[in-house]
Amino acid sequence: MKKIAFFCIPAHGHTNPMLPVAEELVGRGNVVRFYSFNEFEKKITATGAEFVSCDSYLPKLTKQEELGLKNVSTTEMTIQDIRITLNMEAFLDKEFKVFCPDVVYTDSVCFWGKLNAWKHNVPMVVSTSTFAFNRQSAQYMRNSLKELADIIFGLPRISRELKKLKPYGYPVESVLSLIQSDNKTDSVVYASRRFQPYAESFSEHYIFVGPSVFSKAKPNKDKARPLVYISMGTVINDRRDFYGKCIEALRGENVDVIISCGNAVDCGAFGALPENVQIYPYVNQLDALSRADAFITHCGMNSVSESLYMATPLLLYPQTGEQRAVARRTVEMGAGVMLTDDSVGGIRSAVREILNNDKYRTAAEECSADFRSCRGAAGAAEFIENAPHFDVDL
Repeated sequence: MKKIAFFCIPAHGHTNPMLPVAEELVGRGNVVRFYSFNEFEKKITATGAEFVSCDSYLPKLTKQEELGLKNVSTTEMTIQDIRITLNMEAFLDKEFKVFCPDVVYTDSVCFWGKLNAWKHNVPMVVSTSTFAFNRQSAQYMRNSLKELADIIFGLPRISRELKKLKPYGYPVESVLSLIQSDNKTDSVVYASRRFQPYAESFSEHYIFVGPSVFSKAKPNKDKARPLVYISMGTVINDRRDFYGKCIEALRGENVDVIISCGNAVDCGAFGALPENVQIYPYVNQLDALSRADAFITHCGMNSVSESLYMATPLLLYPQTGEQRAVARRTVEMGAGVMLTDDSVGGIRSAVREILNNDKYRTAAEECSADFRSCRGAAGAAEFIENAPHFDVDL
């Protein structure tokens, strides 16, 4: 039995893949203490892990800072990560001395998890919620001019915040050391080796376990007519304009449509819906994808992985550099097409292409078989239990 401390940022896409791993570790007799935020409490306690609320350590944000986070500003997210680390310093210093974890399992961009593991000399395993990125795989990242400007002009602000960590004994030289993948850090990646770009460039410190999901259900596409599922995730989902165009594009088409629009959009704002369209704040995404024949997505790693796990080809509409990397790899696997024209006519044409060309379905089925052959949460749990891993002489 080991005592394992879990750490994650307040984001669904980063927290969700850690949950099946927590449940697996608890089931294997380990004690898991999950440091997270109140909106995830029910999900975390359902795994059997002990939930520790960190909401009181979240900084108060200005409207400009809130907007930066909503728009997935790398600068703003980095600065807030540093500030949360500073706010939690005394609390986590005590927790590490009282709980005395044997292993830390921390999200790759959760600074307070990483920094405290280093500071207290506890073996650390990194949870990688998207692809593992090094010099080779980073070529898949295609940042927009706006994203590049945010990073370049934000560096002085980040540098000033980083200096505030040093008096507390946190071993950090640069922000790159906090976010980069290296071949000496034990890391769990929720992708298969086949799906991970340049997988051969990563050391034995990486384990590619495939999608971390609770569902054991298999795809079931047997129904009267095709189903198109649409979701823009849980972050940049205030896209009433895009949902509206999807509704018009698929009005009268011989398909059924389910839209999950989140809580940023009023479902009633679209007026009378066509007979073939249903819209909800949230749905059980794995269930919807198990039945869907096409998925219009923002290309978050979780969403794409769940879609391919359920053998559903994708219409790819990425919003960030990281999402563009996932979209590019999906196209390379033959399981999706990029939505380059987001007009009503462009959406309709792209959906017809996915539904009328069997090559996308076949490629998605191949990805599904690949993902399901991976070790999943059980493999991740065993890897965490056996940390730290040491270099193997080749």
